[in-house]
Amino acid sequence: MTGGLLLLGWFAYLWFTPIPAPYHYHQTLEGDSRKFPELGLDAWPDLTFSQYDVQAEGADKPIAQLILARQGDKPPVLINWKNTTNEILHTLDRKPAELSALATAIGKHAPKDALILAWWDTSRQIKLLTGHDTLFTSHMNEPLVIPLNWLAQSEAITAYENQFWQSRTDAKEQEQFKRFTKALTAAPEDGVAMLRELIGSSREAYVIVHVTDLYKLGLMYPDKLGVAYQNFPLTGNMHGMINHMKVQLKENNFDTYTLQSLSDNEIRVFFLSDEGSSQTLLAKMLPFTEKKAPTELEAAQLIYQQGGYWVYKLPG
Repeated sequence: MTGGLLLLGWFAYLWFTPIPAPYHYHQTLEGDSRKFPELGLDAWPDLTFSQYDVQAEGADKPIAQLILARQGDKPPVLINWKNTTNEILHTLDRKPAELSALATAIGKHAPKDALILAWWDTSRQIKLLTGHDTLFTSHMNEPLVIPLNWLAQSEAITAYENQFWQSRTDAKEQEQFKRFTKALTAAPEDGVAMLRELIGSSREAYVIVHVTDLYKLGLMYPDKLGVAYQNFPLTGNMHGMINHMKVQLKENNFDTYTLQSLSDNEIRVFFLSDEGSSQTLLAKMLPFTEKKAPTELEAAQLIYQQGGYWVYKLPG
């Protein structure tokens, strides 16, 4: 009888003990902006920054590195992420200095009562650095970008992320984000109308998109936006690199491509799979080869561009 009770107890323990995430965040550095000059955020002395290595099970070296920022006792905000392997975890790399320039421009030129619409990660950064109202304020983990061999641990990863980022997204914000992303997959005129309807008023509003939003939107709606990407080293032979991109277009029957500068030594190329993908609002807001420039978009007015960021004013 005792043995049976022990067996049942062990079964219950296994059943109710959650599976841990296959990685953890390990803090390596903390301080003000002077300790993180690569961010270009000297104008924000009230923020505390922390650097973390992402340590995965069985990996000798960190698989990624992140820098977050805190203002007082508020939840942390992701400022910079750098993947150190070919596997993408959570998000794609961006140039950190571009965020600083974007936030400075918004702080100087956007009216204080204006509303900012952007992907949830960009929204949280802009809210922290400018104080402007953003439609999205939570760390939403949408889409959840993880290696294929971690899919079985998705729930554990989501739970760990929510705990680390102190995320408490409600159903209303999740629904609003779904409507926002669907608008980006629509035709430009329809998508802008959907965004204006989402705001629900004639309030002055701006949309910020980043070239890496292509990848995330493609994961969420692969039937609407077919996206592939490849990194290339920057060499002195620019002509040869462009020819290689054209070969990729032809061999894979892609429709077009755009570039993202990662560093002085590397670029990333995003390819769109077909003409339908190229006709989405997000694609029209970004510069693609042999397509109309963003300045020619009639549905919304381009007012600012910094690196991979493009800022549009929505019509009233």
